[in-house]
Amino acid sequence: MNYTKKLFKQKDIYNIEKTDQLFVCAMKENATFQYKNCDDYKRILDDFDFNPDELNTKDDLAKLPFLPTLYFKHHHLQSVPAKKQLIKATSSGTSGSMSKIGFDLKTLLRGLDMVIQVGKHHKLWSIKPTNYIVFGYQPTKENKTAVSKTAYGFTFFAPAKSRTFALEMTDSGYKLLWDKVLKALDKYSKSKLPMRTIGFPAYTYFFLRDLKEKGIRYKMPKGSMITLGGGWKQFYAEKVDKQDFYALVKEVLDIDEDHIVEFFGAVEHPILYTDCKCHHFHVPIYSRVIIRDPDDFTPVPNGKIGLVNLLSPMMNSAPLLSIMTDDLGILHNEKCSCGASSPWLEIIGRVGVSDIVTCAAGADEYLNK
Repeated sequence: MNYTKKLFKQKDIYNIEKTDQLFVCAMKENATFQYKNCDDYKRILDDFDFNPDELNTKDDLAKLPFLPTLYFKHHHLQSVPAKKQLIKATSSGTSGSMSKIGFDLKTLLRGLDMVIQVGKHHKLWSIKPTNYIVFGYQPTKENKTAVSKTAYGFTFFAPAKSRTFALEMTDSGYKLLWDKVLKALDKYSKSKLPMRTIGFPAYTYFFLRDLKEKGIRYKMPKGSMITLGGGWKQFYAEKVDKQDFYALVKEVLDIDEDHIVEFFGAVEHPILYTDCKCHHFHVPIYSRVIIRDPDDFTPVPNGKIGLVNLLSPMMNSAPLLSIMTDDLGILHNEKCSCGASSPWLEIIGRVGVSDIVTCAAGADEYLNK
């Protein structure tokens, strides 16, 4: 039976308890496939003396050997031939050290099912034409970064009337075009169509802060949204309190807090985490999260801080079942007023690993220019 396909066809996307055993079966199914089709992954599991047949209960998930995201920046693993990988994406960065992940048809179909259901739950789908401002990279044939692909993909939640990119490709590379974004924002504010933004929180915040300092205010059309993704990365020291951020959006653009949505994910773990109305990242049924002690990697109880270990059977083309991120986080079990029953993940920050290249690497160079 195709347990993974069944998992991604579920419609109640935050009913973790109902799907626990289905998730375990899907992980076992995927681990078996990866073990048989990726020699490097087989060697890794054999070195840890772990067999996919050992995955039978949700407690067994913590025993599955994890791979750090840093590993994929130096090793390319695949379980299907390259010619069957329809889309290839990389993590971003300028040092040349980046993850390279290929997506085959099965993986893409699972992802499509996920995006459809997540979009429905969070009311992201709309048939009304929309103007977009992307606080990120303009897509090019040369740019294979996942962050540029996902930002562009977001513009299909509602039909794109127009797209304005903050970072445009020039003869000398990407250039941050604040003036062009401002002109687009001014134009969109006079339109009857809604406006949506997508991009790095730091870019969005710095832009809006600049407008406030210049005394520029707008009233954006009804239905406009601010959506964020990619985290603060190397701008973490300048990260502002969420309520201060929401207040700035309201003051400058007259967009209410309930129309601000944030996403979380990674090229090595392409699951769409979307915050609820309380701005909590509830764990969807397509994944599980284990918080591990930074010293010995043992799981810690909910409510305790540790390294974030992300699990999912989504990927068919590469063994990305259990990924150890460089994020520090807390898994909360407290009841949330949004109604979602699954635990929610709070990202605290990143560990100080000098070799890790983040999605927003180099962004400070653009801002300085």
